[in-house]
This record gives sequence, C-alpha cells and structure tokens, in this order.
Amino acid sequence: MKTFVALILLGILIKDSTSMIHTLRVFETSSSQVPNFPEYVAVAVVNDVEVIHCDSETRRLEPKQEWMNRVTEDDPMFWVWITQICVNNLQKGKAKDMKRRFNQTEGVHIWQRMFGCDWDDDTDDINVYIQYARNGQDVISLDPITDTWVAAKSEAFITKLRWETDGETPRHKHNVQNHCMELLKNAVSYGEKTLKRTELPLVSLLQKSSSSPVTCHATGFYPDRARLFWTKDGDELLEDVGPGEILPNGDGTFQTSVSLDLSSVPLKNWDRHHCVFQVSGDKYKYVTRLDRSKIRTNGERGPKNPLTSIIAAVVVVGVVIVAAAVALFVIRRKRGQTGLCNLCHKYDHI
Repeated sequence: MKTFVALILLGILIKDSTSMIHTLRVFETSSSQVPNFPEYVAVAVVNDVEVIHCDSETRRLEPKQEWMNRVTEDDPMFWVWITQICVNNLQKGKAKDMKRRFNQTEGVHIWQRMFGCDWDDDTDDINVYIQYARNGQDVISLDPITDTWVAAKSEAFITKLRWETDGETPRHKHNVQNHCMELLKNAVSYGEKTLKRTELPLVSLLQKSSSSPVTCHATGFYPDRARLFWTKDGDELLEDVGPGEILPNGDGTFQTSVSLDLSSVPLKNWDRHHCVFQVSGDKYKYVTRLDRSKIRTNGERGPKNPLTSIIAAVVVVGVVIVAAAVALFVIRRKRGQTGLCNLCHKYDHI
C-alpha cells in the first residue's frame, strides 16, 4: 500500500515538473480621439512573448518573431484568419462601430477585446477566453463552461441575450478554439527555444533606510511562472512579508519583489533568513542569504572615516584659498586697466 501511494506521488511530481501550460492571447484595442495612438491595434502574445502586431497606421500584419514565419508557412489558414481580423476591423472602423453599439457620445473612448486559449501540453486540455472591456472596465465575457455570456454592464445585457439566442456563442467559441489551438501548438513547436527557455534573475537586496523592510528584488527571469519568497531556517515565512506582482520588462523577461520586515529580528539572526527564487516545475531553488553588507540603500549612510573627513576639509580650505587669490588678482587687474576699458566703451557701437 505504501509503495502504491509513493508511486502515485512520484507520478504527480513528474507530471508537475514536465507539463507546462502554454497561453495565446490576442489583444485588440480600438480608440477614439486618443492623441498619438493608432485608432486600432491588434497584438498576439504567446507565453507572454509578442508574436504578431497590426495597427491602423502601418496597416499591415507583422510577425514579431523570426520563427513565426515558419508557423505561417506551415499553417497558411491561420495567417488568413488573423489577417481578416486585422484588415476587417481596419476597414469597417471598429471605434465607430463600438460607439454606435453602446450609444456613446463624442470624446475619448477605448474599447478592448481579448480572446485566446490555454493549452496543457501534457493532458491536451484547452480553455477558451473571450472578453470585452470599455474604458478600462469589463463589459461582457464568455463563460466557457456554461457557454453563456456574463454581462458586467447593464447595457451589455441585450447583447448577451442576442448572442445566446442567435447561435453567436458557439460560433465565437468554435472559431477561437480551433484557430487558437492550432496556432499555439505550432508556435510552441517552432519557437521552442524561445518559449521553453529558462532565464534566471539578477537578485538584489534593497532597503530605503535602516528602519525600513528589506526588499528582495529579482529581475530578468523567464518564464513568469516563478515564485520569490523569504525563508527562515529553510521554512517559508508567511508573516511580516509583502509579496509584489510579477511585472514585464521591456526585453521580454520579468521582475518581481518581496519585502521582509525585520524590525523585531536581532541583527545576529539575520543570516538565518534567505530570499528564494524558484521557477514553477523546477525542483531547484536559487537562494540569496540575507547579508547586511550586500544590501543596497538610498537612505542613511554609515559613519564616515575620520581620515576621509580631514582630507575633505583640507581640500575645501585649499579650494577657498585658491579662489580668493584668483579674485584678488582679477580685482587688481581691473583697477589697472580702468582707463583702457573706458576708452573701449566709446567704441562699443562700432
């Protein structure tokens, strides 16, 4: 019995360490009267890596990764599908269409649609997402389990009823699910070196002042499926910690931070604390020991070296003496040339 349970646990651990959830998201943004911003932008993102871009200024669909060219060659129907999304929205004026649908007045407005899927490469399960938003607030979204629409705004309730009664819901879901699944699998296959890579972060210990919490900051890691946490004697700390969000960097990597309040911890016990970074599914942990000498701070500075202070004082005195001598020389020279300068003023107008 014990052996059977052990085998089950081992199977779970192996699955967790080898399987991976891959994601595809297409973000559409239509705007009205927003300065210095295209009226329509569409971006496709696979595992948080931008792979396709289209907007109303360039008016063309652009692969953002070299390996995406191979994806489009292998799956030309996908390229037709995604091109239609871009070109059709450019031609029909998405912003005007959304204004009419929600009976909105003139002014600055932003409408967004997000659709895509998640794929478990171990179980082959797939989840579909479709969501609409306006001016930063949810409007309507698809519940893929019940195949119904959730209206977050009262004005979207009519749209919900229409989509659920005229066959629009299965069409939406089927269209996204089929194309999304095929693209995602091809992208993961061709972009494996990029999408399945692991980059470890640069970890720093930061503190504003000696009385502030110590923040462990990790940046430059990939993928974003990672954890950063504090431990004491090897056990994870859940109290006196402040975890931050995982945020994207401009180069496709990510950053995050977690703070630790050590106000009640004696200095001699600091080295019992460690900041730990771990990628989901990776059995290895990357540990940074809490070391006072390694903390970077922009607040209080330590006591100055007395010899350094004396040298600095001598330098300052020397500068003052030199400046005084130069000023005295200039004054004396001006007094000796007053007549000449007065003569020069007579010819200033020439």
